[in-house]
Amino acid sequence: MVTVAAAREAARRRYDRHGAAWAVAAALGELDGAPVLDLPLHPPTEADALADERSAVAWVRSWRDAGAPGVQWGRRRWASVGAQDVPERLRVTDPADVARLAGRSPHWRVLRERTAALVGEWAGPVGALAGDAAPSGAAADDAAAGGVAASAVPTEVRRQARALTDLDDADFWRLQEVLRWLVAHPGSGLYVRQLPVRGVDTKWVGHHRGLVTGLVGAITGSTDLGLAHPPDLVRVRFLDPALAPGGLTDVAAPVAQLDALGIAPRTVLVAENLESVVALPPLPGAVAVHGSGYAVERLGEISWVRDGRVLYWGDLDSHGFAILDRLRGACPAAVSVLMDRATLEAHRDLWVPEPTPSRADVARLTPAEAEVLAVLRDEGDVRLEQERLDWATCLATLRAAAG
Repeated sequence: MVTVAAAREAARRRYDRHGAAWAVAAALGELDGAPVLDLPLHPPTEADALADERSAVAWVRSWRDAGAPGVQWGRRRWASVGAQDVPERLRVTDPADVARLAGRSPHWRVLRERTAALVGEWAGPVGALAGDAAPSGAAADDAAAGGVAASAVPTEVRRQARALTDLDDADFWRLQEVLRWLVAHPGSGLYVRQLPVRGVDTKWVGHHRGLVTGLVGAITGSTDLGLAHPPDLVRVRFLDPALAPGGLTDVAAPVAQLDALGIAPRTVLVAENLESVVALPPLPGAVAVHGSGYAVERLGEISWVRDGRVLYWGDLDSHGFAILDRLRGACPAAVSVLMDRATLEAHRDLWVPEPTPSRADVARLTPAEAEVLAVLRDEGDVRLEQERLDWATCLATLRAAAG
């Protein structure tokens, strides 16, 4: 016998699994009245009723008192106890009834309303239902060519159902306004801070970016929001004052501005540890650059780095070598320093486990570097952080490498 509590739990599981699909189908007018929950209740047999009449009667009464939608009753004629009406099956055709049985009615109302709003406005070619929000330019051309599938928006709304229902009413309004503005102004080049939507700021877009990007992509066919990004700054120390622009020896500037300096340092030292960068003393003909981890490839956009003599000093661990490999994609002649086997073995007492070692393909390492990486892995994925090394020894090695 299926209890009322067990049926409610089954309804909850089914709702959580299919609620978003039902909401989309309802918005598209595709609910056909077919059962959305069909559950046999396994009523007691005559033998069950005779063996424990009290339990059988209580079970029937619990279903009668529950007032659950979609309960189908049947009459059983048992020779020993007479005719009995018992619940035989729970067959529900309305998702709202499944939500009520599951205790999720408030959630269903929000999901249904928001799905209907988004699908109703955007399920079709861009601008077909958007009124004044119709796009122009390339987005309009794509829409006219039928390049945006009508199914994309319902599919994305279904995928994002949890995020949509997690929004409070004010944030859902903001989401709608942001979508309308972004679709109407593709390639605006504005910063998030400039979006003319009340209550929307950089943090709001950052927190909801996956939702915004996914829906804009479904509506327009492109996940490019057309917004400007803050300039990507690179921290640089000019160790030779003669190379310092305007006497500034320590700057953080966009890649394009650094490239425009037109300097020609004899040595460019790329270090992953910012503390090491700021601690370096003056060095003739040298510039120190903070690598910033896997963003190191951007240094290839600075001509005097790309075309200069580059020394790379990273941690002696799998990520240090992965970053070195990536740097060589932009600066093929980069030479590693203090990342050799002798340095590693001389500091065994300073090794620590590497929590999440990299398994990236590192085809640009030299044989000697690949050997060190293999030792790190063979020793159980250990690492030697550059800041643990004696500063005087590091400085002497760096000066020798810089010539």
